[in-house]
Amino acid sequence: MLKPHEIFARMSPSVAAQLLGFLQEKEPRLYKATIETVAKSRKLRPVFIERRPRDDRYAWLQTHIGKPAQEGVAAHLLQIWLVGAQPKLLCDFLDALGIAHDENGTVEALPASPPKAELARAVEAVTAKHDPAVVAVYLHAFQAMDEKGWEPLAELLGEDPRLKL
Repeated sequence: MLKPHEIFARMSPSVAAQLLGFLQEKEPRLYKATIETVAKSRKLRPVFIERRPRDDRYAWLQTHIGKPAQEGVAAHLLQIWLVGAQPKLLCDFLDALGIAHDENGTVEALPASPPKAELARAVEAVTAKHDPAVVAVYLHAFQAMDEKGWEPLAELLGEDPRLKL
């Protein structure tokens, strides 16, 4: 099971750019705090990062948020982005499994794992409707949110090439 910083490090640059672009536009305080946190950990002034061209800045941030020292930052950013920018994906996945959720796709208590065949059908449904690279990030993050995760989902994440990061 990947940890949040590993998910961040392995996601495609285009998905990282979507995530960071969302934060910059919709969550500017969080985006600024992220830059400050990463800059401080690298012993840099935030302006060093802020003045980089956007694509270079996003690539630099992805690299450094993908380090073990930024585990908490990576987990928080993934959560904010998935709930804020990808609620339809979250809801579609949970609906396909018959799991009750709120309008943002968040769940009060995660039930026991459904059977692998049921999970495979849910994965097929969401990859048909959503960008498979974003689906892969979501499913890895979903798996990482519980210490044990769902064993059948772990198997699917390892077997399905569309879900590899």
